[in-house]
Amino acid sequence: MTSATAPVVRTVNLVKIYQNGGVPVPAVRGVDLTVEEGEFVAIMGPSGSGKSTLIHMLGGLDTRTGGEIWLDGTRVDTLSESAWAVLRRKKIGFVFQFFNLVANMTVADNVELPALLAGASAREARRRREELLDALGLTGRADAAPAQLSGGEQQRVALARALANQPRLLLADEPTGNLDSRHTNDVLRLLGQVHAKGQTIVLVTHDARVACMADRVINLLDGQIVDDADITPRRSRSRGSAWDVIELHG
Repeated sequence: MTSATAPVVRTVNLVKIYQNGGVPVPAVRGVDLTVEEGEFVAIMGPSGSGKSTLIHMLGGLDTRTGGEIWLDGTRVDTLSESAWAVLRRKKIGFVFQFFNLVANMTVADNVELPALLAGASAREARRRREELLDALGLTGRADAAPAQLSGGEQQRVALARALANQPRLLLADEPTGNLDSRHTNDVLRLLGQVHAKGQTIVLVTHDARVACMADRVINLLDGQIVDDADITPRRSRSRGSAWDVIELHG
């Protein structure tokens, strides 16, 4: 399988087992997952089902106990920590529930930094930052420090930062978990826009409003996939049809 035809993400019998006082605690148990280019996959399930562990392994933030992880046809689970860091800088954007912004940098610098690290020129990084902050209603906060922002503003900055390097894969772990309804809609609007342009997204959520935007919804239980539903036919009118539902319930 070549990178030209390979899925963006593929896992084979992926396993993660933690040790708790010498007692093995399975978190992910034999997950086989394929995500094609341009897909939006939502992962749902109860707390403790392995959702966050799975997405962290996909981005190299947590090591696997067994199995394989492939990105664009290249096996990546055997990479060193430094090689994973380079891969994330070039190909992966992360959005976390608790923001993880750099406290001593402005909003503008937080958003521009990933693009600069990925090799964009200062002019291009600034252009991307301006576009993203405008889309999220944050242009007026570009010079603010994270501590001066509300939780909703910080999460929107975190999403802009994750998209700044135009990642091959966007991974999001409960990106709306700490947001009110209005700010949730801002985040969903941008996710819908970038997905319509072909962004591949794998997102963990408890929120049905978020899941309804996806092409597929995967349900995890006890570290295993118990359901993998393609919901594209429900959205066959257009890419924007899911947004119509969000507008009604927002």
